[in-house]
Amino acid sequence: MNTKLVKTGKVIDGKEILGIELTNTKGSYVKIYNYGAIISKFIVTNKLGEKQDIVLGFDEFDQYISDGYLANYPYFGAIIGRYANRIKNGRFTIDGQVHQLSQAKGGDCLHGGDTGYDKRVWDVLSTIDPSVTLRYVSPAGEEHFPGNLTTELTFKLTDEDELILDFKAVTDEPTAINLTHHSYFNLSPEGGSIANHHHRMPASNYLEQDDNYVVTGKLIAVEGTKHDFLGGKPIGQDWDPEEGYDQTYVLDKEYREFTLASETTESASGLKLSVYTTEPVAHFYTAKYLNLKHGKGGRNYGPYNAFCVETQHHPNGINIPSFPSTVLRPGETYSQTTIYKVEHQ
Repeated sequence: MNTKLVKTGKVIDGKEILGIELTNTKGSYVKIYNYGAIISKFIVTNKLGEKQDIVLGFDEFDQYISDGYLANYPYFGAIIGRYANRIKNGRFTIDGQVHQLSQAKGGDCLHGGDTGYDKRVWDVLSTIDPSVTLRYVSPAGEEHFPGNLTTELTFKLTDEDELILDFKAVTDEPTAINLTHHSYFNLSPEGGSIANHHHRMPASNYLEQDDNYVVTGKLIAVEGTKHDFLGGKPIGQDWDPEEGYDQTYVLDKEYREFTLASETTESASGLKLSVYTTEPVAHFYTAKYLNLKHGKGGRNYGPYNAFCVETQHHPNGINIPSFPSTVLRPGETYSQTTIYKVEHQ
């Protein structure tokens, strides 16, 4: 078991970009960059005895900041903050004070604004084999959010092939926070479509969205719809092949309970990825808008070549009082734990 820091030779915003390599006793390996807390590699052994990387991304760091990638930017493997998913009209109110954020296409704020946590350089606080703790201090007014917000994210790779993500944050003013991680997974040794991956989610309801994918506040039962993954099924069994999935599922659990969010298997590799979380919802996205050249090993990545399970609080919850609060106040600590666990079927 070890943790290794690797220099990239790059400096952004006056800070050195490092690759942090975590290896467990089984030889499983995770590589993380302190830029955007990007999970760049997650390599495990499949049932064929082969080493297999289960996340999409690039071989070299430079590709994560290239113009071509940023022009069709999918947030590969990055942390999302200060606020995941969409905030309606980029606007929210705390204690009578209206805060107007930057607005993306459609007029809503997406994934924290123009320059979210995914494009910030995080400080490496500590490394304890095999783990690393990163910290980012977001100044008051950054992306027009109130309060100085200090966030720490610890990645730990266990000998059971669990990658544990522990988030903590504190603020000096009331602010909005909703963090998640945006890894793109494909469990097939050959990559390609994830339509035949078998997926299960213990979620009896999903959240209604408007035409710009913004959550409205209404819950819809999955029963009798294409969104029903309660018993598990191939991802492509019921989907609209022109749309796939891009919905938030409300997990069947008590608030703050740590439990299963999803379970996905793939027959050729024999791999099973289980996601566990303390968060109340998981956004399931099948990469409709993915269209990138020259990924790992020269692969091209197209629509439906990956799936994301983004554990978080209810999107746009800052504007919907019936949803769990996403307001963090001085003296409080935001905390979240999500685990990606890889096993053989």
